[in-house]
Amino acid sequence: DARIEEFVYEKLDRKAPSRMNNPELLGQYMIDAGNEFGPGTAYGNALIKCGETQKRIGTADRELIQTSAINFLTPLRNFIEGDYKTITKERKLLQNKRLDLDAAKTRLKKAKVAEARAASEQEVRITQSEFDRQAEITRLLLEGISSTHAHHLRCLNDFVEAQMTYYAQCYQYMLDLQKQLGSFPSTFLSNNNQSSSAPVQSVSTPSVLASASASLPSVSNSVVTSGISELKSSSGSRKARVLYDYDAANSSELSLLADEVITVYSIPGMDSDWLMGERGNQKGKVPITYLELLN
Repeated sequence: DARIEEFVYEKLDRKAPSRMNNPELLGQYMIDAGNEFGPGTAYGNALIKCGETQKRIGTADRELIQTSAINFLTPLRNFIEGDYKTITKERKLLQNKRLDLDAAKTRLKKAKVAEARAASEQEVRITQSEFDRQAEITRLLLEGISSTHAHHLRCLNDFVEAQMTYYAQCYQYMLDLQKQLGSFPSTFLSNNNQSSSAPVQSVSTPSVLASASASLPSVSNSVVTSGISELKSSSGSRKARVLYDYDAANSSELSLLADEVITVYSIPGMDSDWLMGERGNQKGKVPITYLELLN
């Protein structure tokens, strides 16, 4: 359906409306689902991170298509619809001139009387002149093919470079995403604040990242549970290290940066999955699954 719509717009000489490509659609669905689960939950936040990466890949895909169209497809289309059509037309015309010349020579050979022979000789001279002229035109056009080949070779190189850039971007995006997912603690409090007995499966990591992933933070579930329970039951505050970035969903929340240290405390009636966080004169709610309480 999309191809038919684009074909109709092309025939109408109008630009087709922009639509989301598949990676962008997947990314948006992931972000929507993550927000429904809750950005304060580990799974919801992971979905949002994955969705953002998919949308970046979609943007890179859109840039690849645009670059390829400008640097490779458009010059090739212009050649096929322009110079190549002209060459094909002139070669066909040359073939017709050769057939006319052959026919004139045949009539000259068959001419018996002097008048007919003189007319045939005149016809041969005219058709020979037209054939020679067309042969020269065709020769010049064909000689230009070598420079056309050189131009399209450069276009092909540009296309390959655009592909290399695209795949390098996608690979880097996935590395970044894998690092973000790897920075999640190996176990989490469940949404009802009960400890989970099954650890989250770690993401398989290429060998080049094995050493890096080995050093990623891992928090004991029992330590987190006891520490937060103690904090919630007291009126005091504790220092906590932020495990990974968090973007505040609204003004009541506090945005976080990975590895920073903030002060956290609980207030009566607060949701079990959240604490109050302070950084200087800034404060707001923070999800407990993003924190590692410090001694």
